[in-house]
Amino acid sequence: MGHNSHPGPICPFLSRPAQPRPCWKKGGVCSLRLFGMAGEDGSAEAVLGQDGDLRVVCPSRFHQAETAYRAVGGALLGTNQPCVVEEIRFLQRPQLVPTGRKGPASDERRAMRGAGREDVGNIDCVLVHPTALPMRWCALEIQAVYFSGEKMRLLFEHIRNYRGAGLPFPDRVRRPDYRSSGPKRLMPQLQIKVPTLRRWGKKMAVVVDAAFFRNLGPMQAVSDPSNADIAWFAASFDETVQPAKLVMGTPHHVTLERAVEGLTGGDPVSLAEFEAKIVEKLENGTKAINRRNKSSPSPG
Repeated sequence: MGHNSHPGPICPFLSRPAQPRPCWKKGGVCSLRLFGMAGEDGSAEAVLGQDGDLRVVCPSRFHQAETAYRAVGGALLGTNQPCVVEEIRFLQRPQLVPTGRKGPASDERRAMRGAGREDVGNIDCVLVHPTALPMRWCALEIQAVYFSGEKMRLLFEHIRNYRGAGLPFPDRVRRPDYRSSGPKRLMPQLQIKVPTLRRWGKKMAVVVDAAFFRNLGPMQAVSDPSNADIAWFAASFDETVQPAKLVMGTPHHVTLERAVEGLTGGDPVSLAEFEAKIVEKLENGTKAINRRNKSSPSPG
């Protein structure tokens, strides 16, 4: 990764021969990984094992060499050379009914009707079998993980100022935010799109990295892919080459209901435990108020 002014450098994952495309992120950061302290000089080293896996924070990273397209097309469409179509209108605002009233509000309604029905949601990517008749296709949702913590700009400054021999240990805590990425972002997308796709007899493929998939709750697979609504593809990376090569895992076929359970990712505590937590917080709040009152000067 590097620090650059926007527009960024050429993206090696979106670009194709004779079709270079610039990075669309100001910092140019595609992925994060966990580092530990290596020495007293403030140097760092990558953590080994699954904890040290690359965590994809830019969806463009999944477009490397069209590997994800080929994997999804082969599993769901019977072709590893699907046509890729982006941004197809999926939801539109309901047609407004004339009210017969005059005034600014009715003028606005007429203007909207004249402009056509407004798009309110798209399918980001559709993969199509190039020759099958009738048309054979599936939807594709690619989800990177958001990260929480201080701006990357501060880390770039820290790297520039570091004078040690190895890699500098990160200046602040930054971590993958799976709650924001999964239940808050990805789950509503699936709940909005999959029911209609299911009525149409079409599948949704979801591509995430392996660490993201491990952070989901259990999702019981269906006995046969024909009974599935969603096919999850967990991507890992071969780091024996540079840049690290995207490697697609085998699909995990589930229903929408099981996917929602996995994204929710937790079992509810008992009523007694929940109410005990309420009491604990109330008591702690009361103690804090009493401490503040005791330390406040008395009027006089």
